Amino acid sequence: MENFTFFNPTQIEFGIDKEKQIGQILAQSGVKKVLLCYGSERIKREGLFAIVSGSLAEQGIEWVELGGIISNPVISKVREAISLARSHRVDAILSVGGGSVLDSAKAIAAGVNYDGDVWDLFVGKADIESALPLFDILTLAATGSEMNCGAVVTNEATKEKFFISAPAIFPKVSIVNPALMQGVSRDYLVYSASDVIAHVIEVYFTASTYPALLSRLVESIINTVIETTEALLANPADYDARGQFAWASTLALNGLTSSGAGAFSYPNHAIEHSLSALFNVPHGAGLSVVMPAWMKWYSSRNPAQFARFAKNVFGVDSGEKGIAALEAWFNQIGTPTRLSQLGIKAADLPAIVENAVGNAHGFGIADIYTRDVINAILTAAL
Repeated sequence: MENFTFFNPTQIEFGIDKEKQIGQILAQSGVKKVLLCYGSERIKREGLFAIVSGSLAEQGIEWVELGGIISNPVISKVREAISLARSHRVDAILSVGGGSVLDSAKAIAAGVNYDGDVWDLFVGKADIESALPLFDILTLAATGSEMNCGAVVTNEATKEKFFISAPAIFPKVSIVNPALMQGVSRDYLVYSASDVIAHVIEVYFTASTYPALLSRLVESIINTVIETTEALLANPADYDARGQFAWASTLALNGLTSSGAGAFSYPNHAIEHSLSALFNVPHGAGLSVVMPAWMKWYSSRNPAQFARFAKNVFGVDSGEKGIAALEAWFNQIGTPTRLSQLGIKAADLPAIVENAVGNAHGFGIADIYTRDVINAILTAAL
């Protein structure tokens, strides 16, 4: 194993009714007024907003409401929220929703404490030195944002989907109640499955060295995602399956699966971010399109790991068959595997490639993922 430092300060509160403790959790942290961020009105229809606001009121905590955060979160909404947080002098941020809400909340928490425009933090003009305390209640498992210090937001004016990462934006406490995720649509369940798999598969295949321990952990996460996704498609009320899916999602991107690995990269994310930025496709849906095409292009660089994946995840005897099995499973559950399913045509590729080249620079992989390479991968996904 390579040398590494593992640091993850986020406290996870997992299980039924944990959301009822949010007022007490914030009060114990000295919070007096919070910006309550959410996405759709689902949290009000299903009663979660009433539970959260009631818990805050019991502890004498004021809240300022900010809804309407969309699936691919945008910087204009983050700017609006920063202005709101400053004008009301909130002392913490509370995210109630999925990864898009939480990623926005991280950017808001950092942006409130920064004197310039928050987009500076995404393009490297400034570092994140501090942030407001951040808490969250998760309603969709996919991004792993509840236990890491990264966030992704799109600048809708420039069509750039960039990320930030800093210890200051680790959530203080994340509440993960699988029962709150039962209302997730079928589409977003399967998109989430793709997202979780992408989070572990990229390190698994691209790391210069990868210990067997970590390989086993990744294979276990992927097998769990496959099993629980199928169980939830058959019975959305299966709490045990929902819980295992949620915890697998958290473990996929909280630092465990890369601790001790050699140098690695996230090329699927670099390419997919362009699809989301330009065409507003759901992130997981874009990943299920890019992943098989990328795997076919990349597999010759790490044939032993692809053979291992094929055997331990799908029980087949070659890397090529393993890739085909993953693509077939994506088709089986109903997440896209072709750009055409996203409404993207061959004529759109030059713009996507140009955008993705910029992402490749941001991810530090531009030496490998040139225009020609990105074009070849996307062409294979048509």
